[in-house]
Amino acid sequence: MRIILFTGKGGVGKTTIAAATAIDAASKGLKTLVISTDPAHSLSDALSISLGPEPIKIGENLWAQELDLYYSMQKYWGNLRSLMLTVFRWQGVEKVLAEELSAIPGMEEGSAFMWIEKYYSENQFDVLIIDSAPTGETLTLLTLPQVTKWWVSKAFPMQNFAIKTIGKGIRKTTGVPLDKGYEELQNLFTKLEKIHQIFSDENTTSMRIVANPEKMVINESKRAFTYLQLYGYNVDAIILNRILPPEAESPFFSQYFTSQKSYIEDVELSFAPLPILKVEHAGKEIFGIELLQNISKQLYKHYSSTEVLYKEKPYKISEIKNGYRLEIKLAFAEEPYLKVNKFGDELVIELNNRRQIIFLPRFAHFMKMNKHHFINGKLIIELIKTEQ
Repeated sequence: MRIILFTGKGGVGKTTIAAATAIDAASKGLKTLVISTDPAHSLSDALSISLGPEPIKIGENLWAQELDLYYSMQKYWGNLRSLMLTVFRWQGVEKVLAEELSAIPGMEEGSAFMWIEKYYSENQFDVLIIDSAPTGETLTLLTLPQVTKWWVSKAFPMQNFAIKTIGKGIRKTTGVPLDKGYEELQNLFTKLEKIHQIFSDENTTSMRIVANPEKMVINESKRAFTYLQLYGYNVDAIILNRILPPEAESPFFSQYFTSQKSYIEDVELSFAPLPILKVEHAGKEIFGIELLQNISKQLYKHYSSTEVLYKEKPYKISEIKNGYRLEIKLAFAEEPYLKVNKFGDELVIELNNRRQIIFLPRFAHFMKMNKHHFINGKLIIELIKTEQ
């Protein structure tokens, strides 16, 4: 299954672009689902069709869905809250606080992953288009598998067997399904790991950043691009939306035209060699299948909507004398805002307010970080073996 995720600053037109892409894919005979993971849904408005928490067929080869977080959590989590609540009560946490803590970090975002994993495993669709939340929430979603892995390892240091054995006894005496909850947690973790691998496969999944030719939007797009590289995801295109067409030029818009031209040149230069897809401002709101078809024709005039438009691995590992060298592409990062630390088999990279935990192979536990430096948009880290 081909997966394409659209992200970008709020208000740039992600939903319109995602819906137009889905319509184009479906028109080529591909079974296509467009799914909105943004809590502030607007997909139904863009399509002018009422949607629900399950996929609804809205045209030939085309389905659409707006995630309902409470519906999804109820669908995918049964005993987990009981598990969390019991563990925290064991640790002496007061009841009210334990209730607050008993939700796994990112559980709401995780429900989106459960749907994606389901569709991928069941091979229901040829193409999955994701209309994501604004950039910050999208990054929270995409980092969930790694965050959850770290969280579970800290919250449950006991062995699986011990938890399951103790849990069975607790269920018999108190009725609290501790062991069943832990099994659900393990199942959740397995699925999150799987979907992270799928999202990291540049042959399957592409991230596309939607932007307008405006300073604040382009700056956020550059940050998003860098963070996506940090997390190991492939961005295969930048989409510049709402470009004023030549016929709209007038004395009133003269300064805006000049600045747009400058920002478009900046994007083309800064993001090269990424493809830059351009969509002109329609001069009106875009609602309904017909208007979205017009957008898709303009958007994919020179490209196929479902092909991988650009491919590059953000991570590269190579062997050096007595160790390994890790290269991470971070296009718009600045060295003063980069911090790198190693704790056992965890490599922790901090960039501005974002943190990436890279779980190294077990053998790296006893290696030390020799040095790291940032040059030509690449973070280079050397790990060397220590003498036992």
